[in-house]
Amino acid sequence: MATSRVVEVYLDLLSQPCRAVKILLDRTNIPHRVRTVALRKGENRSPEFSQLNPMMKVPVLVDDKFVLTESDAIMKYLVTKYDVPDHWYPRHPERRARVDEYTSWHQTHTRPHAAKVFVLEVLLPAPGGAGAEPGRLDSALAQLDDTLDKLESVFLRRQPFLCGDDITVADLLAVCELMQPLGGGRDVLQRRPLLQSWRTRVRAAVGGAFDDAHAVLYGVRDRRRARL
Repeated sequence: MATSRVVEVYLDLLSQPCRAVKILLDRTNIPHRVRTVALRKGENRSPEFSQLNPMMKVPVLVDDKFVLTESDAIMKYLVTKYDVPDHWYPRHPERRARVDEYTSWHQTHTRPHAAKVFVLEVLLPAPGGAGAEPGRLDSALAQLDDTLDKLESVFLRRQPFLCGDDITVADLLAVCELMQPLGGGRDVLQRRPLLQSWRTRVRAAVGGAFDDAHAVLYGVRDRRRARL
């Protein structure tokens, strides 16, 4: 059911799940207002924000008096409540179950494995500014490679998007995670044409919302390049 009310979302667009939420809101034209929470400045630990979300994490959605956390829950709530195309989170039980299947798997595979590469290369450089510790980085990249293999062989096997013939919230969650290592100058899909083609389809499906949401990440990448 659509309403004229504007939802509020608390986001930091360096956060992968926040970008997925923002792309969905922009692409579906759900009226919304962004409240920026700068994680790097510790704004998520402020008394005001911790009262809103005691977990002190983003994203957070406020719809009238209803407060919801966790990107997966937020996105599914939005497409269930508002008048948006059915393909984002299909009503058909089997098609919806495929989306739920991926988003469950995502939390223990795509999300942690892509994020770990970004953390090691960008947030936790080795002592002395020598870059990521080779052993830890090699292990993280091996884990991520295994996840990318599964994305290709299981989820993208004979279909253009992760859960079928149309883009869903699953694709947004996945693509935002797999873009994250780009902040350290690493395109993890560089040698994977199947996943590159999928990313191109996702990007085309959401239009300018993709680059708008990733502008902060591109800025991190460009500033690191300038220092090299």
